[in-house]
Amino acid sequence: MIKPYYQDEFATIYHGDCREVVPMLGKFDFVLTDPPYGHNNNNGDLIHNMEAALGRRKVKKEDCRPIANDGFDDAHDLAVWLFSTAAEVLRNGSCCCCCCCCCGGGGPDPQFARWSLLMDRYLNFKQAVVWDKGPIGMGWHYRRSYEMVLVAQKGKGKCAWFDNSHKVENIIRHIRKIIPQKTDHPTPKPVALMQHFINLHTQPEEIILDPFMGAGTTLVAAKMMGRHVVGVELDESYCEMAAKRLREVTHG
Repeated sequence: MIKPYYQDEFATIYHGDCREVVPMLGKFDFVLTDPPYGHNNNNGDLIHNMEAALGRRKVKKEDCRPIANDGFDDAHDLAVWLFSTAAEVLRNGSCCCCCCCCCGGGGPDPQFARWSLLMDRYLNFKQAVVWDKGPIGMGWHYRRSYEMVLVAQKGKGKCAWFDNSHKVENIIRHIRKIIPQKTDHPTPKPVALMQHFINLHTQPEEIILDPFMGAGTTLVAAKMMGRHVVGVELDESYCEMAAKRLREVTHG
């Protein structure tokens, strides 16, 4: 069994390739994650093209922070692994929520559509939730101001759903994006966004998995809400960043 990089009463971090680590971890009540999107957005190419189109000074390459496995083929392979593995490690009725592409439905590669079909191959696709993350996003012409979160459940029986208000929409309007600093992970998600889905699909003491942990936002959100959570991350610097955040968080 691989040794945890960090562990406390609620959160555990493993440093390594999730494809090797997760099969050793047992069953989970929820998968909530933000995998590489496959566009290499953080290697500088997209930003360079956008700035050139707008007639602005190009961003320096040394200021870019590439994400591992963020090329199209690598990210697609990881998505296949994610959804097929979720079908194995989730308990029946439990859900998988996967953050997906800020490209929405436009362009020659509508990733959210392709990934939703891929998700439905292994799980039962439930909903594409729109996160309205606030103006104004990357790109040109139709600037990107939202992202998708794909939701599916294992099995066709009762879904793990713990809201009785009947007022939950498939558009999230009240949570704004984070503008990362140079010392941050390049694609951070707000803690409140992860808490939104944790609240809907889990109960206290249940176990959450984030196989693409990044800087640990899912783990921070889960610990704050009294859920047990396991994160796996390939980049050790982000493992350390997540561990530092978790040491500063109390639950409840």
